[in-house]
Amino acid sequence: MKAKEKAKEPSAVSKFFGDLANKTSLAAGRASTFIIAAGIVIIWAVSGPLFGFSDTWQLVINTGTTIVTFLMVFLIQNSQNRDSAAIQVKLDELIRVGAARNSLVGIEHLTDDEIEDLRGKCEARARAERSADKSVDKTRKSARRAAEKVAN
Repeated sequence: MKAKEKAKEPSAVSKFFGDLANKTSLAAGRASTFIIAAGIVIIWAVSGPLFGFSDTWQLVINTGTTIVTFLMVFLIQNSQNRDSAAIQVKLDELIRVGAARNSLVGIEHLTDDEIEDLRGKCEARARAERSADKSVDKTRKSARRAAEKVAN
């Protein structure tokens, strides 16, 4: 049971990829990154006449954009998945207790495994509380019936 309670240590690959995805998605959203990308396209377009608008000239931009897009899809999707999962865990915690716990702030920087571990713990607490609420309701009904019998 103790092995399940402990969060699994993230693998080095998972941690590296998560960090790379976070840094890449932050960099990709900056104005300076857009300006650099736009500058590359402008330089490419201006160089067209120098290369006679050849097939090789066109292939350079097509290949470059394809490679960057292909890699960015995976990095940004990883970052988005973690952010969404972390937000869901935070919302679950808010719903469960009515107030957020400070320890959940910043969990979007955790690995997928660590977020899943937190999600499992939140769901287990919620199930336990539902079970306790049902038990309390049942006890209230029994007490109400007993009070009505005594009153009659």
